[in-house]
Amino acid sequence: MIRTLTGALALAILTALPVQAQTKLRVGVEGNYPPFSMISPDGKLSGFDIDIANAVCAQMKVECTLVQQEFDGIIPALNAKKFDMIVASLTITEERRKAVDFSDPYYDVPSRFVAKTGAFTEATPASLKGKKIIVLRNSPRAKYVQERFKESEILLVAKETEVYLELIAGRGDIAFGSSVVSGEALLKKPEGKGFAQVGPTVILDTTAGAGVGIALRKGEDDLRTKINAAIKEIRANGTYKSLADKYFDFDIAPKS
Repeated sequence: MIRTLTGALALAILTALPVQAQTKLRVGVEGNYPPFSMISPDGKLSGFDIDIANAVCAQMKVECTLVQQEFDGIIPALNAKKFDMIVASLTITEERRKAVDFSDPYYDVPSRFVAKTGAFTEATPASLKGKKIIVLRNSPRAKYVQERFKESEILLVAKETEVYLELIAGRGDIAFGSSVVSGEALLKKPEGKGFAQVGPTVILDTTAGAGVGIALRKGEDDLRTKINAAIKEIRANGTYKSLADKYFDFDIAPKS
């Protein structure tokens, strides 16, 4: 009888205690999307996404562990609880909202076509008819070219950096990617000599609200609220600008 009463009393006390705030989080990142995420030869992660992940965690006063994950499997890995949130330049789209929830956007960058200098004066469905467009698979950009360039051949690759490697190798006529990444991964490098951006910048119509957000599992509203508050605070206190200025010479912040 004493054991039973003691066990019941202990359970009642534990139940009455407030739930301890989560102090450790795992963050899914990629590593193949310069200057947003990169992996050095010694395995160290760096880039704007990495800095933002660390800044948001610091603002929330939680200890975060970065978990490197290939982009194709990053959302399934989140839902399999391999990590707790994703900071990997995920554009907010209605399709992705079916699988995950998003924070408020933390940056927004337009897209751009890139090809050999002089190969194209514009990038329209008519000018690219019969041409091969290289683009990152499972991305809003892939959806964009598949829907609009129906008479072009589409070469889908696994990583954003591979978009430009395939272009250099001549396995496609033109590439479509981030206006920033195309500069960092191709145009600013020696192997980028002889290549140029084509046409105006492209703003993808996501219908879910422009921008790139931090993804988390469905229903984790408390964590999302804390992440949104952290993003707002690092923008207000100057942390965001100091991080962005390390990588960009223009305003990358979302307009909303």
